[in-house]
Amino acid sequence: MKFIELTGENLKQIIDDGELHTSDLKDAGVSDNSIVRVNQQGDIEIRRALKWDVIGGLLGNFEERVKISTGLDWA
Repeated sequence: MKFIELTGENLKQIIDDGELHTSDLKDAGVSDNSIVRVNQQGDIEIRRALKWDVIGGLLGNFEERVKISTGLDWA
């Protein structure tokens, strides 16, 4: 599966209405310095010490938002 990695700070900037809220991210342990990744289906995962945890998802035109925000492509 391919992903784009980004920081928690980047993630907060690209979230649209109807997706996760800032409070949801905080409850999931996402800080500005957290390492998160998004897959091509829009699933968001946070990097924990020993594993990745799914914490939610992006909807709609998320691919363009993620690519523009990070400058990265799927890897």
